[in-house]
Amino acid sequence: MGFFDGLDAEKYDRTYSDSDLVKRIVGYFKPQWKRLVLISFLTLAIAGAGSLMPVTVSRGVDLLEGVPTLWGVIAVAGAVMAIGLIMWLCNWALRRLITTAIAEVVAELSTQAYTASVEHDLSFYDEFSSGKIVSRITSDTRDFGELVSLITDVGSMFIEALILAVILLIIEWKLSLYVFALIPIVTVLGILYRTVARKVTRQGMRAMANVNATIKETVSGISVAKNFRQEASIYDEFTAANDTSYKVNVRRGLALAVVFPTLNAIAMIATGVMVLAGGHSVIAGVVTLGAWYLFISSLDRFLFPIMNLTSFWSSIQNGLSASERVFALIDTPTAVVQTAADAVPLLKGQITFENVSFHYKESEQILSGFNLRIDAGENLAIVGHTGAGKTSIAKLIARFYEFQEGRILIDGHDIRSFNLEDYRRRLGVVSQVPFLFSGTVEENIRYARRDATVKEILSLARKIGDGEWLDTLPQGLATEVGERGTRLSMGQRQLVALMRVLVQHPAIFILDEATASIDPFTEWQIQQALDLILQQSTSILIAHRLSTVKSADRIIVMENGRIIEEGNHLGLLAQGGHYALLYNTYFRHQSLEYVEHAREMAAAAGEE
Repeated sequence: MGFFDGLDAEKYDRTYSDSDLVKRIVGYFKPQWKRLVLISFLTLAIAGAGSLMPVTVSRGVDLLEGVPTLWGVIAVAGAVMAIGLIMWLCNWALRRLITTAIAEVVAELSTQAYTASVEHDLSFYDEFSSGKIVSRITSDTRDFGELVSLITDVGSMFIEALILAVILLIIEWKLSLYVFALIPIVTVLGILYRTVARKVTRQGMRAMANVNATIKETVSGISVAKNFRQEASIYDEFTAANDTSYKVNVRRGLALAVVFPTLNAIAMIATGVMVLAGGHSVIAGVVTLGAWYLFISSLDRFLFPIMNLTSFWSSIQNGLSASERVFALIDTPTAVVQTAADAVPLLKGQITFENVSFHYKESEQILSGFNLRIDAGENLAIVGHTGAGKTSIAKLIARFYEFQEGRILIDGHDIRSFNLEDYRRRLGVVSQVPFLFSGTVEENIRYARRDATVKEILSLARKIGDGEWLDTLPQGLATEVGERGTRLSMGQRQLVALMRVLVQHPAIFILDEATASIDPFTEWQIQQALDLILQQSTSILIAHRLSTVKSADRIIVMENGRIIEEGNHLGLLAQGGHYALLYNTYFRHQSLEYVEHAREMAAAAGEE
């Protein structure tokens, strides 16, 4: 296994030039232009005051050559203190403005990244780890904020360096050339260092994203891991990802640490040269002692911004890599594309598939030239072996995936012409494993319809088994469901999920029925909830229970993406075809006749 295995870029990653990134970042700060004007003014004030400090002190040194007066010394000390106070006040105001501006920009960037992730279709999440996506929305946007703060600091230093450069040239241009000669050397080092810094920074961020993804997956599946006593296995997975992150970051640290000793060595050499050249100039009477001090003290101030830009290159590259990763998430187009955004009329629920072809991957064709018509108000059950295409039909109707050929019509309208958000409000979807959010039962039921009243919810709940399922909950509607609904039984979760759809009054209902076994009383309650929904909507039922199949208006039998049989329960049984085989294999043991026969056989065996 290679050292960088698992650290490859995601397919949706893209490379942006530094100029493109800068333009993009500047665009986020345009709404902050008033603050930016104040920030620029304060930055100039700080830089100007900072450059005046060594000039003021150098004038004080010149005073020492003669007979300094008390008032002269007091004036120099007062000027230094005044400059220091001005710098402190300006810095305080600058930090407040920068912090507020960056916080608003980071919040906007996080919102855009989160919105982009939410708008992506399910195929995006089939292919890419949600843990890594979370890392981009949280860690990378934070690093982006640090980049902007750092650039502001370095910018202030550069302005100060430019002011000092002008002062140094005015005082003694020959000595200034010694200082300026270092600029190309430091700049070349920075350019050479840039490529290495960006590469190791990207690898470090990908390694951390892998750690986040591993943590999310193992914590989400902790109950399964404990059930199969695989704590050691998930610990090994985390340790492997964490070790890779550790090694990547050690190499990153070693690569980035080279810059500081190099720059310090250059600074020491420069100081030695300036002491020698400046001292010789003082002896020759070319410059005053104060001017010599000004050059020595200004050397650090002048080189510091350039050295900082290089030494902070790792942090700058970290921020640029972070912004690159966030922008890649934002810029990735969704696979589901609407051709228009028409308002959705009151739907009757007629659904028509016309020569629809669909695949998740090009090598795995699911539907090919598929045709199906579902009448308004019809309850259609879809059965078939795993991989037959049952769930794919439901997901295409919900626009969770994009089909490649053909058309899907809803009441004669192309499904791609609807406003997608408006259209999905007319759908009620219950997945095979009902997902509940942390919160109360009431909050989960009202998830799709915030204006649903408690009275309305209780009225509907009482229609399901006289509301006995609600009475079994410790605090009724106020019962906390826990993360993913773990505090409720599977049957209770299904009832809450069905109630969520029931209060929504959808025009089209899609049910991918759970395969988990539940007690007969709960199944009866679930069937009552289903009956209430089926009365008011066109329903597509991916059925795993005999009671659901038998209650459907029509049953279609799928195999390899094709409809091979259709009809009602009794008619299909009479044909003795594929449905009859499925019935005898999967459904028959759920029938009352089968249970009574098994009971009679057991009783007979006991008598013998």
